[in-house]
Amino acid sequence: MGAGVIGKGGGGGRRGRRHGGRARPMAEINVTPFVDVMLVLLIIFMVAAPLMVVGVPVELPKTQATALPTEAEEPLTVTLTADGTILIQTTETPAAELVDKLRAVATERDSTRIYLRADGSVSYDQVMQVMGALNRGGFSDIGLVTDSVDPVGEAG
Repeated sequence: MGAGVIGKGGGGGRRGRRHGGRARPMAEINVTPFVDVMLVLLIIFMVAAPLMVVGVPVELPKTQATALPTEAEEPLTVTLTADGTILIQTTETPAAELVDKLRAVATERDSTRIYLRADGSVSYDQVMQVMGALNRGGFSDIGLVTDSVDPVGEAG
């Protein structure tokens, strides 16, 4: 596959081996299989990456903010839907139990980062109430998740 033997003489048959006869190893590396594997892995990750997004449908507000850097732990996400339902990851949680559940989760995690996904139709007051609960639950680094919008397409 990647290595071969090259004879000393340029001709074929017995004529090329007259002068002492030892063949030397080929010193070139065949990178084609490596490139093929890398391209297949790239396609697999491109297809699988969108499937890793938390699956609660929320109409996020549009902003021109840049994305936050990723971290080693799986990001913890709290979602506030249009009807006021609160979900930790994909588990529905009553507002009265939110702080207690967050404190239990915070003791098991290394990071104090949490992401809040709130529907654009939810009032500012409701979002701030949930952010206060996140802070009381032990998470001081709160990221607000939005959809990005192209600044060229914006008017004004």
